[in-house]
Amino acid sequence: MNALMPTIVLFDVDGTLIASSATGRKALERAFLERHGRKDACDHFSFAGMTDKAIFREGLRTIGAEVTAKEIDATIALYVSHLAAEVESAEHYGLHPGILEALDALVELPHVALGLGTGNVEKGARTKIERVRLNHYFTFGGFGCDAEPRAELIGVGAQRGAERLGLPLEACRLIIVGDTPKDIAAAHANGGICIAVATGGPSFDELVDAGGDLVCQDLQDPRALQMLLA
Repeated sequence: MNALMPTIVLFDVDGTLIASSATGRKALERAFLERHGRKDACDHFSFAGMTDKAIFREGLRTIGAEVTAKEIDATIALYVSHLAAEVESAEHYGLHPGILEALDALVELPHVALGLGTGNVEKGARTKIERVRLNHYFTFGGFGCDAEPRAELIGVGAQRGAERLGLPLEACRLIIVGDTPKDIAAAHANGGICIAVATGGPSFDELVDAGGDLVCQDLQDPRALQMLLA
């Protein structure tokens, strides 16, 4: 494969870039308590790989609240308003191993478009990575506010990456870096490959079983950078 093949790389946020000490869940609980008088709306399902809109939709359904686009957006807005304080006050918050090395290796390469591919709404994603000073690496992305299904928001991010490279999407290689089976499925649904890191909730074996193209304990694995730069 040509070493200079145009490449779009989209990074997931929670569990992939950062360990966020449940700040998102805490902000979500505050939002549901404030708007619906319940903080347990999302206690009985995993957030892994879910988009914000899907999480809030399921939370509203669980407590028997009205499930409409307007209500989902209103509760998400409350969540975002609480998120900055939760991120700022979190005691255990930081980057997963190998992240800075990978981003520094990619960010200046003219044939690489480096973006986010996350179920977070954009303001939430930017808030989470600001504490660890990553926002300058990512000039674009596909976000939970672009689409509710993960494969669709990844498609949006991929198209934005192709536009930054000045090329049709079909001329570009697409790599997703994520930590859940949903990241793997979304990559494959868009004709891309997934570097899956076992730094979030799902185990190494679960990521292998889900079809990760390269499964690593973390991005310190030299094979990950080789695939990103190949």
